[in-house]
Amino acid sequence: MTAVRESAVMGRAGVGRWLGIAALLTFLVLPLVPLVIWSVAFRWVYPDILPSEYSGRAWSSVFSSTNDVLGATIDTTLVALVVTVLSVLIGVPAGRALGLHEFRGKRLVELLILAPIIVPGLAVALGIHTLFIRYGLANSLVGVAIVHLIPTLPYMTLVMSGVFANYDADYEQQARSLGAGVIATQRYVTLPAIFPGLVVGALFTFLISWSQYVLTLLIGGGQVVTLPLLLFNFARSGENAIAGALSVIFVVPGIIVLALSNRYLAGEDAAVGGIGNL
Repeated sequence: MTAVRESAVMGRAGVGRWLGIAALLTFLVLPLVPLVIWSVAFRWVYPDILPSEYSGRAWSSVFSSTNDVLGATIDTTLVALVVTVLSVLIGVPAGRALGLHEFRGKRLVELLILAPIIVPGLAVALGIHTLFIRYGLANSLVGVAIVHLIPTLPYMTLVMSGVFANYDADYEQQARSLGAGVIATQRYVTLPAIFPGLVVGALFTFLISWSQYVLTLLIGGGQVVTLPLLLFNFARSGENAIAGALSVIFVVPGIIVLALSNRYLAGEDAAVGGIGNL
């Protein structure tokens, strides 16, 4: 009887887990359905539940050379990748210092790191816009990439701070005592241990930079055109079909990045087993 009860409990737990996953997927996917429908709709008026006519006009317009969606996609991706790399290079050592060490003024430093998130991005961008103009960084991809560090770097630093707070630095000392050099220690000990957290931080950084609108508009000055700018322009002009097609394109990178990083987020490859390769 005990075995039967345990089996019933496990069965209910399994059903509950799958119901939870299904609810989560529904919550995440359902908002995308109208976008897909809008992208192929030609005539869709109230109170019709579905469009009365369909057309591929929106997708043809999106992929035409006149709208330069390809160029905007390339610029958006390039900026997001540069911002991600810079955030990793700065955020990992900063997160290590905050996570592993206690020092006077640490809470103040953490508060200052959070300041760019607390202060509205519009106020920050307006404050540094004059400096960017003076140093020739306005209206350029370089300037846009630098200003994107304002909202992304705090996330990267705080994520890595949490990772290093649970990291045992004694593994590094043991590797060094066994003859491993600095590079080998970082490669086979530190990196495998922090890699899942590094992926999470990089994922947040990429997606935040990818979706930036206000900072790109102010610092780019309309000369740097990214997908969020194009999407907003078409949505504001009432081109719902084109806006829907662009929205579908806009969410694809997030889905791809999440799918590629899924195994690392699950922690299966967070192997400190790399130590055995020393």
